[in-house]
Amino acid sequence: MSATPQLLADVLRPAKHILLDFDGPVCSVFAGLPAPEVARRLRDGFLADGGQARSGDEEENDPLALLRLISATRPDLTEGADAALTALETEAVRVGRPTPGGESVLRACARSNRLVSIVSNNSGTAIKAYLSEHGLGDYVAGVFGRIPGDPSSMKPSPRLLLEAMEAAGSGPERCVFIGDAARDVEAGKAAGVPTIGFANKPGKDLKLAAAGAVVISDSMQLIADTLI
Repeated sequence: MSATPQLLADVLRPAKHILLDFDGPVCSVFAGLPAPEVARRLRDGFLADGGQARSGDEEENDPLALLRLISATRPDLTEGADAALTALETEAVRVGRPTPGGESVLRACARSNRLVSIVSNNSGTAIKAYLSEHGLGDYVAGVFGRIPGDPSSMKPSPRLLLEAMEAAGSGPERCVFIGDAARDVEAGKAAGVPTIGFANKPGKDLKLAAAGAVVISDSMQLIADTLI
């Protein structure tokens, strides 16, 4: 369902705790250091540590998907690969591109006395580095990135969402999750939290709708304007 101010208002009105994905809604993590380059460097480190690429692995350009593959094939190398990816993500966010309206959502939540938790498959270390560099740390109550060395904690698992709610003492009926991928919607459904889909690329609206997003917006600024 495409967003209108009224639809967004209906979804957001009861929410006192906003769960916010990072890559997409807040910034484009790999805008300056592209994901394929990050995946290549992660793969090179994996091979240097004694790992062996399976057929097709060399074509994987998503560094988070590659981390899952490494964990599945060489669990003994997962911790090192995760640490290497964390370093690459931290490098990437230094040249990442802020999402128009993303900062506005954080500020609008503060003005409307809503708590914000970042819930992301990205590294918590990289997320905190970005927030600090952009002066946004005070707008975020908690950062819940993937558990270091445990890719299974990543969405579509609801684990990080559940941890964010537990830390804040909030229940799903008082929360809304904002994410830009089908896995975000799936994680939200598993945690009992309604998810607003952020369709920041052509065709994403259909995928988000199919996954079960309660409403879909192509503008973070529109979401910010509705948080009153």
